[in-house]
Amino acid sequence: MAKKSAVNRNEMVRKLVKQFASKREELKAIANDESLPLEERFEARLKLAELPRNSSKTRIRNRCEVTGRPRAYYRKLKMSRIALRDLGSNGQIPGLVKSSW
Repeated sequence: MAKKSAVNRNEMVRKLVKQFASKREELKAIANDESLPLEERFEARLKLAELPRNSSKTRIRNRCEVTGRPRAYYRKLKMSRIALRDLGSNGQIPGLVKSSW
């Protein structure tokens, strides 16, 4: 089980990303628009830098929803390989059969 603080921090980052998503998109569009003057693009970059760091989408860490484990994460299932194996062995995932011999 991952530390509760790490899981909570990641949830806070997700909330910030959602909150600042539209503002970030607008500023990025202005900053990357070649037709605008250089000063205006530079001001957009400065405003983008003033936003909280954790409001960037790349700061989100994929974590298992069952255990909070950050590694070996299956995006489609939103869980780690270890949690998947445990639930599969217990027969809690429909259609998944763990082979044994």
